[in-house]
Order: sequence, then C-alpha cells, then structure tokens
Amino acid sequence: MNQMHMISLAQSTAAPAAQEPGYAMLVVLLAVALGVTIAVQLLTHLIGPQRRGPVKDATYESGVDPIGDTRRRFNVRFYVVAMLFLLFDVEIVFFYPWGVLFPRMHMPEYHSWASQMRDMGFGVSFFVIEMLIFMAILTIGYVYAWRKGVFRWD
Repeated sequence: MNQMHMISLAQSTAAPAAQEPGYAMLVVLLAVALGVTIAVQLLTHLIGPQRRGPVKDATYESGVDPIGDTRRRFNVRFYVVAMLFLLFDVEIVFFYPWGVLFPRMHMPEYHSWASQMRDMGFGVSFFVIEMLIFMAILTIGYVYAWRKGVFRWD
C-alpha cells in the first residue's frame, strides 16, 4: 500500500472516534439531571413535613377557595386556544435548526447535511422558499382561527 492510501485510511477510521466525546457528555448530563431529580424527590419525601388534614389536602388555586363542583363544564374555546398555543409553540422546533444552519449554508467549508443538499442542487434560495412556505401555512391557519372567532372571549 502506498503512503497516501494509508493516511486516508487512518483518517477515515479516526473520524468516528472524534465524535464520541460529544455523546458521552450528553449521557453524563442526562445521568446527572436524572440523579439530581431523584435526589430532590427523595429528600423532599424524607425530610419534608408529613402533616395531613382536611385543610392541607384541600384544593387551593391562586389564593381562591373553590366554589361549587369541580366537574363543571368549560367553554370549548379554552381547549381550542390551548391547542393553537401548542401548535404555534411547536413551530419554534422547526425555526430553530433552520435559523442555526441558514447563515452557514453559503460557506463552502461547512460540512454537514446542508452542504450535501447544496451539492445535490438545493441552494440557499431553496431553504428560504421552504421557510416562507412554512410561514405562509402557519399564517393561513392563524387567519382562519381569527376569522372563526377563536380568540374572542365574549
């Protein structure tokens, strides 16, 4: 084997090992977070006061004592607004990675799936148009909900 082939072989086998510490740190972070959560719950149960009684077990919300039956009906608009909030809140999951990758799309030295997409013929304009279509769909949904009167509380 020639020397260039051996160097490229060594580089290709060394590349996956360079990525392992990132996942190891993630596992350590998750383990520490889980350990702290369990420790706090156990200490609260073991050290905290164990008093029980009708006053301690009573429902209490925002300083207002409950009046009437707790199983009363709510207007469906509360649930519709909650679902719309979740829908428009979850859209951030799609905006964040796009916003992180977009500035790097035009950099030739950036090696990721974005550069692979660029090599396949999808340019920066593709990603801009893609996000504009996504925002248009969300805007149409918001306008539809507004026209249906979902946000009116009267």
